[in-house]
Amino acid sequence: MSSPAPLSRARLAAAAGFFAQGMVFISLTSRLPDFSDRWDVGEVQLSLLLLMMVLLAGAGSVVAETLAKHRDSATMLRAGLFLVGVGVVLIALAPVEGVFIGAMAVYGVGLGVVDATTNMQAVALEHLYDRPILPSFHGAWTLGGVAGAGLALLTGSLPLWTVSLVAVVPLVVLLAPLLPRVGAVPHTDAATAVPWRPIVLVGLGMVLFYMVDTATQTWGPLFLDHTFDTPSGLVALATFPYLIASGIFRLAGDRLVAAYGAVTVLRVGAVVASGALAVVVFAPTWPVAVLGFTVLGAGVAVIAPLSFSAAARIAGGDEVDPAVRHARVDAVIARFNQFNYVGALLGSVMTGLVGSGSLRIGFAVPMVLILGILPLARAFATPVSAPRPSDVGSAS
Repeated sequence: MSSPAPLSRARLAAAAGFFAQGMVFISLTSRLPDFSDRWDVGEVQLSLLLLMMVLLAGAGSVVAETLAKHRDSATMLRAGLFLVGVGVVLIALAPVEGVFIGAMAVYGVGLGVVDATTNMQAVALEHLYDRPILPSFHGAWTLGGVAGAGLALLTGSLPLWTVSLVAVVPLVVLLAPLLPRVGAVPHTDAATAVPWRPIVLVGLGMVLFYMVDTATQTWGPLFLDHTFDTPSGLVALATFPYLIASGIFRLAGDRLVAAYGAVTVLRVGAVVASGALAVVVFAPTWPVAVLGFTVLGAGVAVIAPLSFSAAARIAGGDEVDPAVRHARVDAVIARFNQFNYVGALLGSVMTGLVGSGSLRIGFAVPMVLILGILPLARAFATPVSAPRPSDVGSAS
C-alpha cells in the first residue's frame, strides 16, 4: 500500500481531474447561448450537435474500458485531459462552423475518457482509504462547475475567445501525481463473473440523474435566455446556484446516508427534484426559475456518487483475489459510465427536441421521469453481509 503522503497527493490529483472536468464543461454550457447566436443554430440543430458529442463521449468511455486492460487509468486520464484542453481551445477559437463541429467532436471523445478514468481513480482510492470518499470526488466536479459558472457570470460580456483560457486548467492537471496501477493485470476476462442485473438497476438510477443534470446544465441557460427577459449576463444563474446546492449536499452526503440510509435519501431527493422542476416549468419569472434550479441541485446531488459506489460494491462481490477484483471493478466502472451518456442523451437531446417549441415542455419530461428513482432506490441498499468499502474498490 502507498504511504500516506503519496496517497494524499494522489487523492488531490484525482480530485483536480474532477474539478477540471466540471469547470470546462460548465464554462462551455454556460456560454451555449453565445455559441448558438454566433453560428446561428436553433434548438434542433444544437440538439443534433449535442447528440454527436454525447455519442463520441460514449465512444471515449469505451476506449478507456478497452485500454484499461493494458494501461493504467492515470495514463488514460492524462490523454483525456489533453483532448479536453485542445477541444475547448478549438471550440472557442473556431474560425468557421466546420472547425467548431470538429472541435466539439474532439472535446466529446476527451470528455468520455476523462469521465471513465477519473471514476477509476476515485474507486481505487476509496479502496485504499478503506472508507467512502466518492461523494467528495463528485463534490470536486461540482466545485469546478461552480468555478466555471462563476467565470461565465464574470466574463459573460467578453468575447467568446476568452473561453479558451479555461483550457489551462486540464492541461495543468494532467501533470499531477495520479495514482498508478497497483497489482498486475489478470489475463482472464474478470468482467464475465460480474452480476450485471443489479448493476443495471443502479445504472438506471444514474441515467435518470444525468438526464436531469445534463438538461439543467445544457438547456438551463438557454431556458432563461429564451423564455424570460433575463439579462444576458445572468443566464449562467441557471447552473451557478444549482451547482452550489448540489455541492453542499454532496459534502453532507456521507452523513445523510449514514443517518437515514441510501434508499430514503434517494427517494426524498427524487420527490424534491420533481417538485423543483415543476417550479421551473411553471415559473412566471426568471428569478422563480432560478429558485427551482437551486432546489433541484439539492434533490439530485448524491445520486451519481451513490451509483458508482454501489456498482463497485456489487462488482467486487465476495471475490478474494485482489487482482481479479481490481480488474473486475475497473471493467465495470468504465462500462458503467455508459449510463452517464444514456442520461445525457435524454437530458441534452430529448429535452431540446421535445422543447424545440417551448423549453417549458422540454423540462416537463425530466420532471416526470425523475420519479423513476422511487422504485429503483431499493437497488442501492447495502446488504447486511456486504463487504466493507475496502473490499469493493479497485486500484487502477
